[in-house]
Amino acid sequence: MQRKKIVLLGGGTGASTILRGLKYFPVDITAVITVSDNGRSTGRLRKEFSTPAVGDIRHVLSNLSTLPNEVKDIMEYRMSTYSDLNGHAMGNLLLTALYQKTGSLKKSIEDFSQLLGVEHTVLPLSEDCLTLMGETDDGEIIEGEEEITLANKQYKRIFYKEEPTITNEVFVAIAEADLILLSMGSLYTSIMPHLICKDVVNSINKSKAKVMYICNAMTQPGETDGFGVSDHINTLEKYLGKDVIDCVIVSNTILPKDILDKYSSEEQKDLVKIDYENINKCHYEVLEDDLLTTEDGTIKHDSLKLSSIIFSYLMRKC
Repeated sequence: MQRKKIVLLGGGTGASTILRGLKYFPVDITAVITVSDNGRSTGRLRKEFSTPAVGDIRHVLSNLSTLPNEVKDIMEYRMSTYSDLNGHAMGNLLLTALYQKTGSLKKSIEDFSQLLGVEHTVLPLSEDCLTLMGETDDGEIIEGEEEITLANKQYKRIFYKEEPTITNEVFVAIAEADLILLSMGSLYTSIMPHLICKDVVNSINKSKAKVMYICNAMTQPGETDGFGVSDHINTLEKYLGKDVIDCVIVSNTILPKDILDKYSSEEQKDLVKIDYENINKCHYEVLEDDLLTTEDGTIKHDSLKLSSIIFSYLMRKC
């Protein structure tokens, strides 16, 4: 039997968390990753080598790797030194070297995938050096993905400074997909970078695939303060169109009060509420379960539990 095809749109740790578990299931995955990050190691490499952002791509490839953890860990290792290498992730340096050699981010990812034993496909949203822009509710224009996050503002519009050229294989993958996943992660800097591209949205709307959103566990300071599940979906559908999302996964985990208090006081993040009074009026299916873990003192999704729900829905609906 032909394996079902999943396309994931996202970036950052959210996409990586999903893929870390989903790679063990009998599906074909294409992960489409944003390239507009301009912070930390990635931002410095962008300035020095004029490359698209490689950090989220590195993180995704590490989590899709089938090699021993020791190999994956070294890709995530950040240099600690007095020189310009300080803070650079080893995987970022290798991806940048491959990009310098090949001149193509897509080809660099293919080569890096072979090195890491990745059995699925990772695509950059674009080969362009894109700059993410945000217009706040009070009309301020903020330039740069990192700056958008750090501003702690609410946004009425996210857009690119440049007109992006989308990687052609992205459209092929979406057209052939059985399920399109919108990853949890920063609403405005991990998911929106895909949905502000009209051609990507048109491709999603034409696809036969079901569309699933995995809702964030916590709010983002400034950006999504007070947001419930329905607020996240309403924001996405401003770009996607009404009633495009078929299913949303939410967590109903009861978390320790001390951890929630710590997140609220130190990071200004609160638990995303499952606002039943709103979501019960909507057309999309809601799948809720105990999906969060606090084993290391931080709030994270359990990747295997999450992947099991995704796979079950895929087999049932697609």
